[in-house]
Amino acid sequence: MADSAPYRQIGIVGTGRVARAIGLALAPHSAAPARIWGRNPDHAADAVAIIGHGCAARNLADIGRTCDLIVIAVSDDAMGRVIGDLATLDGPASPFAFHVSGGSGAALLAPLQDRGWLTAAIHPAMTFTGDPQAEVARMTGARFAVTGSTQQASVAARAVVTRLGGVAVDVAEAHRPLYHAALCHGSNHLVTLIADACEALAAAGVDDPAALIAPLARAALDNSLASGMAGLSGPLLRGDEGTIAGHVAAMRQDCPPLLAPYRAMARATLDALERADGTARPDCLRAMLDQTPSSGIC
Repeated sequence: MADSAPYRQIGIVGTGRVARAIGLALAPHSAAPARIWGRNPDHAADAVAIIGHGCAARNLADIGRTCDLIVIAVSDDAMGRVIGDLATLDGPASPFAFHVSGGSGAALLAPLQDRGWLTAAIHPAMTFTGDPQAEVARMTGARFAVTGSTQQASVAARAVVTRLGGVAVDVAEAHRPLYHAALCHGSNHLVTLIADACEALAAAGVDDPAALIAPLARAALDNSLASGMAGLSGPLLRGDEGTIAGHVAAMRQDCPPLLAPYRAMARATLDALERADGTARPDCLRAMLDQTPSSGIC
C-alpha cells in the first residue's frame, strides 16, 4: 500500500459518524496509518478501531505538521476554532484540507488557504446513522457537492470524491446555503412529514402506520424524482373541495397538531402546481386552508 497510495498520510479531524465513515473509506489510500484526532481520547480510540489503518494523534499539531490530506469533520460550531488552530501550525508545503459541512463553502477555510494550503468543501449528499461499513458502501454512486477555493483545489477535491466512490457535483460558493437548504427540505423535512402522517394514522386507529404508508410514500418519492410535479396525484390535483374540507375538519377534531403543517404543505402544493402549468387553482381551496386551526393534541 505504501508504494501505491496517493497520499503520504491522511489526517482525520473529528471522531463522529461522518469522520468515521470517510476515514474508513480513505484510510486505504494513506501510505502511513491515518492520524485521527478528537477532543475526547476515548472517542478517538473508538474511531481508530473502526478505521483500522490508523492511529490516534496526540493533538492537532500531529495532523497539521505531518499530513498531506486533512479531513475536517467536526460540528459547524467547532469548525472555526479547528481551522484557526490548524492555521497557526507549520506543516507540509501544500497540504490539501477539506471540510464536510453542507452549508459552508471553501471561504471558511481562508486562514488555511492564506498559508498556501489547497482548500475545498466536500459534502456527501447522504445520511450518516453510525454504521460506517454500510455508509462506505452507500457512498458508491452518491453525489458529493464540491466547492474549491481554486481550480487546483477543485481538481484535488474531485480526486478525493472518486476515491470515495462518489460523483462530484460542483456547487458555487454563493449557492452553498441554498444547496444545503434544498437537501434539508427534501430529506429532514421528509422525516417530519412521514412522522406526522404516522401520528395521524395512529390517531385514526391504524395498528402499524409505517407499514400502511410505506408503499405509498415510496411510490410518491419515485414519481416525484422521475416526473416532478407531473408525478402528483390526489385531491389537490383534482380540485376536490369536499375532500379537502373533510381533511381539515378531521384534523381539527382528532389531530390538531397536524393541521398547521398540512395546510402549509397543501398551500405549497397549490403554488407549485400553478407554477408548473400556469393555471390558477380555485380560491375556495385556499380559503379552506387559510382557516385558523384550533389547539390540542392527538
